[in-house]
Amino acid sequence: MGMTMTQKILAAHAGLDHVEAGQLIMADLDLVLANDITGPVAIHEVEKLNKKTVFDKDKVCLVPDHFAPNKDIKAAEQCKCVREYAREHDITNYFEVGEMGIEHALLPEKGLIVAGQTCIGADSHTCTYGALGAFSTGVGSTDMGCGMITGQAWFKVPSAIKVELKGSLKPWVSGKDVILHLIGEIGVDGALYRSLEFAGEGVAALSMDDRFSIANMAIEAGAKNGIFPVDDKTIAYMKEHSTKEYTIYEADEDAPYDEVVTIDLSTLESTVSFPHLPENTKLAKDSKDIDIDQVVIGSCTNGRIEDMRTAAQILEGRKVKKGIRCIVIPATQAVYLQCIEEGLTQTFIKAGAIVSTPTCGPCLGGYMGILAAGERAISTTNRNFVGRMGHVDSEVYLASPAVAAASAVTGHISVPSELGM
Repeated sequence: MGMTMTQKILAAHAGLDHVEAGQLIMADLDLVLANDITGPVAIHEVEKLNKKTVFDKDKVCLVPDHFAPNKDIKAAEQCKCVREYAREHDITNYFEVGEMGIEHALLPEKGLIVAGQTCIGADSHTCTYGALGAFSTGVGSTDMGCGMITGQAWFKVPSAIKVELKGSLKPWVSGKDVILHLIGEIGVDGALYRSLEFAGEGVAALSMDDRFSIANMAIEAGAKNGIFPVDDKTIAYMKEHSTKEYTIYEADEDAPYDEVVTIDLSTLESTVSFPHLPENTKLAKDSKDIDIDQVVIGSCTNGRIEDMRTAAQILEGRKVKKGIRCIVIPATQAVYLQCIEEGLTQTFIKAGAIVSTPTCGPCLGGYMGILAAGERAISTTNRNFVGRMGHVDSEVYLASPAVAAASAVTGHISVPSELGM
């Protein structure tokens, strides 16, 4: 029996010729990640273990991004803890305010993760890096802390679902719509502790930013990881951003899959996830009766340059409807600067939006966009659980940058065609 792409990567990092679903292995890690929420928990735990330093100062990455720039005294103490640990252990990849970004956009941009590598992060959306053909997954802070000092982690080898993509996306439809459609089809536990392995000729039609968005939300279907095959676009991205050597793994012809889900990209339409689960999906064009109070365009899911360009194209020459709060958050300093250089920031401000320094901020109800009771937000973020963005009686609707920007203009859930686009 053959192996899936994920299984091949895990086998190689465990020093084994072959692994099977359900097998317990100890695998070497190429990158270990934490942020300002999960990092301090890990740091406090590993300090109890008499391990004097990290396993490799170049393979640990600490990014204060959730409540940074510091929103209050507690957030400042959290960031201070991470900062001091990074200094004490001479950690190379520590990114403070001014050079930080939202971690899952920043690490690929910095070239810290490439195809064929393994990464664990004390953040569930670490699965983002599967877009590059890497095995990456979220873990708890204790597991992350142990990985930080040992360079290894235990895994139960996952089985897999093959997602066969064909065709290409229509205008204004993006990777966010693909993953919302998939989650709507299989449910939030449809891929529980399994790999979502994307394949098919439709992959080539997706941009890297589309793939990052899709892999990012694999966890919202319960998946252990999401992963894409490495093609010319992947290689071009890695060559632009990284000097690391990469390894291309391909699933065997007889690789075992629990099931195969086929998606014709050409049939997809703009999709919205209604409260309070990502699986509660509806077509955006059928959701126009939902009025909104706030729009958030950003996050580790949709804060990249393509997302910013899409939103700006819709907001160009238009105004955010009076009474609507529109918050735009480029995911990294590089994206922020590119928005300025391309005139996108000017477009956002002229439209009546605000533009923030990179931060997770409102996505997890942290700051810069907290909802009051009864308020609704449409957001390009990844979760819409009860109270996710503020009050337990508020609501979050997940959507693509195109739908979010169009909704900012009309004040209700809208598609670009409603604006004549």
